[in-house]
Amino acid sequence: MLKEFKEFAVKGNVVDMGVGIVIGAAFTSIVKSFVEDIVNPFIGLFTGGIDFSNLFINISGQEAASLAEAREKGLAVIAYGSFLNAVVSFLIVAWVLFLVVKGVNTLKRRVAAEEEAAPAAPPKPSREEQLLEEIRDLLARKA
Repeated sequence: MLKEFKEFAVKGNVVDMGVGIVIGAAFTSIVKSFVEDIVNPFIGLFTGGIDFSNLFINISGQEAASLAEAREKGLAVIAYGSFLNAVVSFLIVAWVLFLVVKGVNTLKRRVAAEEEAAPAAPPKPSREEQLLEEIRDLLARKA
């Protein structure tokens, strides 16, 4: 069983997938910071200073001045501002992944076109043809 696990873990696809997951996690934190620290202030500028991360609907019936206060009190709230941030983050990640996949596909097409355009080397003559050529050359030297 240990041998099978070792074979599974060392396969290229598993290692590649692990690297992709780690990079994806790091990329997620970058996108989250981008949305919260760069995108939201611009949106707030155009919407009169609205902070999306603090938008919520209090369904508990008790008063809360902010989302943080409501969560601290354990009130039932619908934090739709956080959801909007998550949607914006998802759209950014999806757009970047789309651009990466599009770039890879373009490179694949370019490589395939170059391979088709490259002239194929003429095939080597068979062993019989080589022997016949040697015989021809020997006869030509004797004559």
